[in-house]
Formats: sequence, C-alpha cells, structure tokens
Amino acid sequence: MRLRSGDLVKVITGKDAGKEAKIARIIPKKNRIIVEGVATARRHERPRGQTMQGGIVDKDMPIDASNVMIICSKCGPTRIGYRIDDDGTKTRICVKCDGEL
Repeated sequence: MRLRSGDLVKVITGKDAGKEAKIARIIPKKNRIIVEGVATARRHERPRGQTMQGGIVDKDMPIDASNVMIICSKCGPTRIGYRIDDDGTKTRICVKCDGEL
C-alpha cells in the first residue's frame, strides 16, 4: 500500500467526496484506511470499566484506499510514484511534478 498514516488525502468518491483530511489508520490486509472526519457512523457503545462512559458515539469507519488521492503541496491531488536514488533509498514522488511526498 502506497499510503501512510498522517498523509493528507482528498476523498474522490462516496458521500464525503471533496473532503480533505489526514489518514488516522491503515488496514493493509483489507486495503482500507480510516480518514479523520470521513465516513462517520453513529454507534452504540457499552461502558467499559469505571471511567468509560457509554452512549451513542460518532465513529470513523474504514473506506477503500482507492477512493482517495494523496495531496501534493505544490500541485494538489495526484498519484504516487517511486524513485530509487543512487544510494538505494526508495522515495515516494508526485507523478505530476516529480516532487517528494
């Protein structure tokens, strides 16, 4: 998976299309990601322990990784490419402007 936690992404499909937010968590086995404030659902939570409170909670649900595009600081939403330097390090680059992500 080319995306990482903390990347700034733009949602391109679904009910939250057009929103820009950071990736909170990645689930590589299912090719899904959790984006902050995107695909929220209301869930009934049971109180756990003495300090946790129960009730109805807004929870961010996973979306497919193909439904987002990473945002380059120079040119906006783009795809991710790779460049292997002379010393063997692999870096992620923007396909449009060849800048590092």
